[in-house]
Amino acid sequence: MPKVLRIINRFNLGGPTYNAAYLTRYLTDKGFETKLVGGVSLESEADSMFILNQLGIEAEIIPEMHRSLNLINDRKAYLKIKEIIKQFQPDIVHTHASKAGTLGRLAAIQLGVPVIVHTFHGHVFHSYFSGAKTSVFRKIEQYLASKSTKIIAISNKQKQELSNEFKIAPPGKFEVIPLGFDLARFRQDHLDKRVAFRKRWNLDENDFAISIVGRLVPVKNHKLFIESIARLKSTCQKRIKAIIVGDGELREALLKHCELAGLKTSSDGQGDKNADIIFTSWLRDVDEVYAGSELAALTSFNEGTPVSLIEALAAGKPVVSTKVGGIEDIVKHKTNGLLVASDNINAFSKGLQSLVLDDKLRTEMAIEAKKSINGQFSYNRLVEDTSRLYNKLLSQAI
Repeated sequence: MPKVLRIINRFNLGGPTYNAAYLTRYLTDKGFETKLVGGVSLESEADSMFILNQLGIEAEIIPEMHRSLNLINDRKAYLKIKEIIKQFQPDIVHTHASKAGTLGRLAAIQLGVPVIVHTFHGHVFHSYFSGAKTSVFRKIEQYLASKSTKIIAISNKQKQELSNEFKIAPPGKFEVIPLGFDLARFRQDHLDKRVAFRKRWNLDENDFAISIVGRLVPVKNHKLFIESIARLKSTCQKRIKAIIVGDGELREALLKHCELAGLKTSSDGQGDKNADIIFTSWLRDVDEVYAGSELAALTSFNEGTPVSLIEALAAGKPVVSTKVGGIEDIVKHKTNGLLVASDNINAFSKGLQSLVLDDKLRTEMAIEAKKSINGQFSYNRLVEDTSRLYNKLLSQAI
């Protein structure tokens, strides 16, 4: 039975954890033995160990593996990964995201693992660091890609960016395997979930709720969302309620930004009927969030394939999003949502306003949203695609 060592940055709530967990659990049905290893989530992030618990997975935690650069901790994590490889003797090392991808692949290269695979869930080649630091990371990724057996991109757009724009590796080095999830809960008990969510956060039935889900960090550009809501409230007769789901380093700064924009906030874990924007922190039941909302938004400078938008569309919610990364592979402009230029307040607020005011258009897009998210994002398809790739790479490595 081929052995797969799967290494992930950290177990925070998001697409990488879900995908690593599904692959760990269900590749056993395809004849693979898998060991899952990962770092710890940040204090401001939602812990995702409940996902592993639900699937009956026991992962090995490397406490020293953090998202931020720390030479002492990074070396300790690297040495621990090397020891795990020596003990487990994997045929495949498959890493997910940047830190795990660097430490895990370096260890696998050093120890001569036959097949080395890396998945880019996003990338840091713009909107994260200075030009000099970005250049260094790019060179590191180019070296690691040259030593990898295969690089997985999660969308065609991401593959194009990584191969053609950033020159990480030639196009032939990439395999496109979209994310996979269990989206059934986003289609079930919609009315009951809507009632429960709106009751919990004190939303009246005539409140028009717009939700945005994600870490409160610079790359997500929540300021654009806040400024768009302020503009929308000044021009629209409907009672607009914005729901910000998530937490992070910018929480206090964003609360202050709301105040400067003249918006009332609620951030005490309960809804306030007078609040314009409700900060909920992290919520596990995101299916309730979308059931209780009319629209979903995303304002990021950079994305891979955002889980939040896949889930929103699966729940039948039209999307207004910046046109970055792999988003246009899931959001079809003027079909299941609207795509606008990055960091453009006029375009983003106009997009929100058009869907808030046009009930017919919003209803049509809601129907298309449900249709657009089907088997291509199921975990069964993810497992099947990955199994097929593994078998191909192993046969070539013999």
